[in-house]
Amino acid sequence: MMIKICGVRTRDHALTAVEAGADMLGLVFAPSRRQISLEDAASIADAARVAASDRGRAIALIGVFVNETVDRIRDIARSCGLDGVQLSGDESVAYADELALLTVIKAIRFDDTVQERAWLTNDWSHVRLLVDARVPGSYGGAGVVADWWRAAELARWRPVILAGGLTPENVADAVARVRPWGVDVSSGVESNGVKDHEKIRAFIAAARAAAS
Repeated sequence: MMIKICGVRTRDHALTAVEAGADMLGLVFAPSRRQISLEDAASIADAARVAASDRGRAIALIGVFVNETVDRIRDIARSCGLDGVQLSGDESVAYADELALLTVIKAIRFDDTVQERAWLTNDWSHVRLLVDARVPGSYGGAGVVADWWRAAELARWRPVILAGGLTPENVADAVARVRPWGVDVSSGVESNGVKDHEKIRAFIAAARAAAS
């Protein structure tokens, strides 16, 4: 199972995640309190890759965007050496073809929009669906638990990354109920709005144990 630590803003937190066994790091480029500069993102990406390589592993760097243009996403991906992109807004399925050289993670919230239905009814080898909580007025889960029942139904036939309100305390239960391809956490490994080294380690350990 893949584990993604999202909203990483410092080298120290990135290295903790790599050392603890994370598979992906999420770097937020959309307007947010976790938004990161291109320079910091490139520095974190370089440090994370070196740390992972020293351990005989690889780490995927995922840029998080909300309703950004394809050209801008491509430019940032090249500049920061991203392995993939997460589309967390109202992006159309046309993005899947235009970003075909990258891994694409599309956030869905079971809100039954035209765009979401199109993502659910198409299947590309380079696209993964991320199930987040539906929070009116927000493009993030805001720490709210997603719909695990519907996520589990979707996970039976599509590779699903489960997000939304996951914590070191509930991730094992989430994995057991949903059986996702991956899990994603941001606020659940923070203390007072800042990534917490011990919570990152605890989350990854709990998720790994549940998936084994």
